[in-house]
Amino acid sequence: TFQLPFQGIRFGQSRLYRSENYGKNFTDVTQLINNTFIRTEFGIAIGPENSGKVILTADVSGKSGGRIFRSSDFGKNFAPTNLPFHPLIQIIYHPTNSEHLLALSKNNVLWLSSNFGETWKEIHNFVCLVKWGLLDLKRTDDLGKTFKVIGSKIYSFGLGGRFLFASVMTDKVSLRAIHVSMDLGETWNMAQLPHVSAEQFYSILAANDDMVFMHVDEPGDTGFGTIYVSDDRGILYSKSLERHLYTTTGGETDFTNVTSLRGVYLTSVLAEDGSVQSVITFDRGGEWKPLRKPEYSDCDSTAKNQDECSLHIHASYSTSQKLNVPMLPLSEPNAVGILIAHGSVGDAISVMTPDVYISDDGGYSWFKALKGPHHYTILDSGGLIVAIEQNLYNTVNVIKFSIDEGQCWYTYQFIDKPIVFTGLASEPGAKSMNVSIWGYIDFIITQHWVSITIDFEELLTRDCGDDDYIQWLAHSSNVSDPNDGCMLGFKEKFQRLRKSSLCRNGRDYIVNKQPNVCLCTLDDYLCDFGYYRPENSSKCLEQADLQGHDLEFCLQGKKENLKTTGYRKIPGDKCQGGIQLNRSEEDISKKCISNLLIPEKLVRTAPIYCKLSEWEEKKPPTLIVRYGLKLCIIHAFRFLVHRYSVLKQHAEANAVDELDTNVTANKTEYHDDSDEDLLE
Repeated sequence: TFQLPFQGIRFGQSRLYRSENYGKNFTDVTQLINNTFIRTEFGIAIGPENSGKVILTADVSGKSGGRIFRSSDFGKNFAPTNLPFHPLIQIIYHPTNSEHLLALSKNNVLWLSSNFGETWKEIHNFVCLVKWGLLDLKRTDDLGKTFKVIGSKIYSFGLGGRFLFASVMTDKVSLRAIHVSMDLGETWNMAQLPHVSAEQFYSILAANDDMVFMHVDEPGDTGFGTIYVSDDRGILYSKSLERHLYTTTGGETDFTNVTSLRGVYLTSVLAEDGSVQSVITFDRGGEWKPLRKPEYSDCDSTAKNQDECSLHIHASYSTSQKLNVPMLPLSEPNAVGILIAHGSVGDAISVMTPDVYISDDGGYSWFKALKGPHHYTILDSGGLIVAIEQNLYNTVNVIKFSIDEGQCWYTYQFIDKPIVFTGLASEPGAKSMNVSIWGYIDFIITQHWVSITIDFEELLTRDCGDDDYIQWLAHSSNVSDPNDGCMLGFKEKFQRLRKSSLCRNGRDYIVNKQPNVCLCTLDDYLCDFGYYRPENSSKCLEQADLQGHDLEFCLQGKKENLKTTGYRKIPGDKCQGGIQLNRSEEDISKKCISNLLIPEKLVRTAPIYCKLSEWEEKKPPTLIVRYGLKLCIIHAFRFLVHRYSVLKQHAEANAVDELDTNVTANKTEYHDDSDEDLLE
């Protein structure tokens, strides 16, 4: 789409293209939409799952209503439909039934369609926010023939690994509590976590079959909270990391699961001085530490001690602050040990132009691979890395690639005349050797769009053989130590491609690993419920607010008393023998029950929407959110600004004119702190 404003009126054109072979060839299908101008803000709405539903929203003016084009066959055909309103936001699909649609008009009227947009009916006015939601949590085991209510008073819910979570309204309406089920809602237990108020939220950062990472927001507009890690039942939680960065306004967190090596997670903390700093854990949250300074790198001028600076990674928070960070950290499960990210070296994240750093051992060591910001992707299970430079004018005609995990780079000119680059795409799973480059050639008043697909099988023509691989021990730092490589109770040896091998892993490549069980050490234990590890310490100390108190909790309707020395084994840890730290849970013969999930009155699944009455329109700071039949008030948040560690005078001395130490995000979305992350 190209548009040009002229005397208050927008003129433009849209071209519609369709590909059925991963973008290698495109067919111009603009005639399917009668050359209609499609909106640039929210022109395409893709249906959930693999429904084949596509809606294009036209930009038409001077009419009583808008227009959409509907397709149920992945865009092979489109049916034009006139609307009795002009859409204000993108049309919203029901998460499980793509026939049901919600739309909000420019005059704040809520419309509903039950036949994929063919007809619409007005269901409410004075609406400012809408989403699909529910009050009762239901489960079906027979593909929707029957439903069983498994909980009520539900604020939000989510699935992670073998755990089902529900954020439940307590009897004190302003508070919510997390409940956990391991049998899809047949039985529930209240998680031993702090309750949160309407001003706070829970967020499941990561969950698998072994354990859960849960963020609990701090009261007030602090922009940080605490990460808690669970036991193997998802019920008992202990502190893992304090001052974890998580903004209340935009919902940004830098928490990243490094999928190329087990047990490794990255995130950011907000230091006391307001700077943002990166930390990493290799043992599922048992201990967090700064990232190691890359070899042969210099600390930037912000570091107080030039000998003690570390690497800091740019992730979601940096992109929300509009820094020049085109890509988030990237790892792939079948590219063992490889992690690519933008970063800076100092005592905190810097707003100076970042460079691209690569780790080939899962985050233990790093090296600078590319100078300046780049777009990048992993191909051929890590045997190939490709990158495109992000430059000031955003025009490119050269791609960079590496066949030795980022140590050496080659360039290839894929087109004669540079194009305005808009995207780099590859098939999910990192097994392909094809990459597509998107962009356009600017002709002042029009644009010619281009997609170039590069097939690296023309370069790496030989399949790898046994001699092309070497044995690599993960988490290894000292081969003379008998416990070298022991992490979460066992060692893992992998077959990895030699950096000097000129061959391709191919689509049939499977990660080959050999596990060996280790003896238990203190490293195999987390701090137990009621205990925490101070910074830079491996010893677990009792929380001050729990000292002298019995550690009681409710489990399956019985009161349990925890007897512990302060340690519990990390969920999923496979160690045997060695150090054994005693802990027990004693039934103290007292009944306990959380009745927060008892189904009361059946409430049909309904959209959640925000209602503005005529009186409320005169008071913009107040927001009323309606959940089915209930109302609750959410207050407006001021935007929290964190300090990036860069001296302004240093930047000015180096002619950095884009620097602003009070960086704020130009975000328009609304974060309602409604535990939205439980749904992701």
